[in-house]
Amino acid sequence: MREDNLLCVRRRAFVIPTTDSRHHLPVYPNLARDFTPMAIHQLWVADITYIRLRTKFVYLAVVLDAFSRRVIGWALGRTLGAELALAALRMALRERRPSPGWMHHSDRGVQYASGEYVATLLPHQARISMSRKGNPYDNAACESFMKTLKYEEVYRNEYRDLQEARASIGQFLEQIYNEKRLHSALGYVPPAEFVCHRRSSSSRETVHDPITARPAALGALPPNPRDLPPSGQNVSSFRRRPQPPPRHSGCRVGARVASPHSPILRPGTPRVDDRNLAVQ
Repeated sequence: MREDNLLCVRRRAFVIPTTDSRHHLPVYPNLARDFTPMAIHQLWVADITYIRLRTKFVYLAVVLDAFSRRVIGWALGRTLGAELALAALRMALRERRPSPGWMHHSDRGVQYASGEYVATLLPHQARISMSRKGNPYDNAACESFMKTLKYEEVYRNEYRDLQEARASIGQFLEQIYNEKRLHSALGYVPPAEFVCHRRSSSSRETVHDPITARPAALGALPPNPRDLPPSGQNVSSFRRRPQPPPRHSGCRVGARVASPHSPILRPGTPRVDDRNLAVQ
């Protein structure tokens, strides 16, 4: 290269900045740094990225549930303004009502620090958390999702216009990422299946045995009259009726069960009784 008078030019990564933290709006501390969600809708994370079209760029804003990794809100638009992030947040809040004290985490960009965005979060009793300046690792969950989206959807397609990009990315988010893509952090199940399993598990924990108890709204079952002492008899001296012996599944009560140490008898082998007194 020196003989040919050539210079080496290093190729730099082409990145469009989507975070503008040079503003005078209020910035909130990073509360999500020491917080680990234990259920759905305890921590939401949000971020914005760019999508390349044939001749221009569009921008995608997403909101994820950090516990289930599910995309609960997204919006695709031509401008990088607060309205884009607000559209994704309103989509997430449209069908979900998180418990008071839930946390919303994002970077400290002007979109998420805007007064309209904060005014949408505060009525839902959300705790606002923002990443430290210039530290993308504080929002690693959303950054990891953006990488998955780019490599599994965006880089494999060439969108002609905004409508085609919205249709293709929407199908990927709703039908593939949420419904079919396996996540190692969720035990190799899709986010939708993980959420369904968590809800069914929590409902089973609150279900009462219909024989022994009822929900409080229906009232408790009355006691069995045969379990109560006769009128005029002391409760401490009353003896309950004897309970039947436990039944074993697969065998009769009182039936002999073969021991795992019993010898295997082949056809024609003489059998010795338990007392070793005679041979049958």
